[in-house]
Amino acid sequence: MADLKVRPRPVGATAVLGRTGFPHVTSATKGEIDIVTGPSQAGFNPLDLLYSSLSACLVLSARISASQMGVLDRITEITADVTGEKATEGLSRVAKFNIAFTIKGDLDEETRLKIAHAAEDEICTVSNTIRGNPEFSTVISA
Repeated sequence: MADLKVRPRPVGATAVLGRTGFPHVTSATKGEIDIVTGPSQAGFNPLDLLYSSLSACLVLSARISASQMGVLDRITEITADVTGEKATEGLSRVAKFNIAFTIKGDLDEETRLKIAHAAEDEICTVSNTIRGNPEFSTVISA
């Protein structure tokens, strides 16, 4: 049997902000994105990135789930539309995530539900992290 060597993908991001302007974010793999904050500005704000991370993780996880179930060849498209509702009291945070899955293909409703639930409740690192209580380790320097 062949010995598979998995090379882990570098992860992380660094945001830089000057006295004026908007944050510029660079990923550990040198991907870049500029952040916007105006309500009518095209682009991603920090909450959009949170919703984007969850939606991307969910569709990737749904594809993994479908593959594990042996039905991936019957799927034509998977969509996860994620929005949220901010808390009206207490700390500024998202109090509720609204997730709308669309799984197109030759599948019955029960299979679609199993795919979505496995993606959301078992496979997706982002949804598992949001549901948990991750520890923060912060270092501050000049």
